[in-house]
Amino acid sequence: MKFGDKLRELLELNNLSQKQFGEKLNIAPSTIGNYVRNIREPDISTLIIFADYFNVSVDFLLGNSKSNKLSHEEQLLLTIYKKLDTSYKKLLIEEAKLLYEFQD
Repeated sequence: MKFGDKLRELLELNNLSQKQFGEKLNIAPSTIGNYVRNIREPDISTLIIFADYFNVSVDFLLGNSKSNKLSHEEQLLLTIYKKLDTSYKKLLIEEAKLLYEFQD
């Protein structure tokens, strides 16, 4: 998956438009649009800002997934989990335990 595809997915997951995201980080919406369409890629300092904003690694943004690292799905699940209130985190854990028990 290319950088722009990952960025688009993170924007959707966080219910952010390209314009809203650009405004939050003081980046022109057209620049964000170029990233999302895989026309341009950000420089290293911008990648770090994006990774910090979304609470993901730069490796994740760049699609560097090795076997000992989290998969894309695992990283998305962690991103969602980190954004939940404490009570919803507990509920998600309980639901995950139930799913695990019923999969066999």
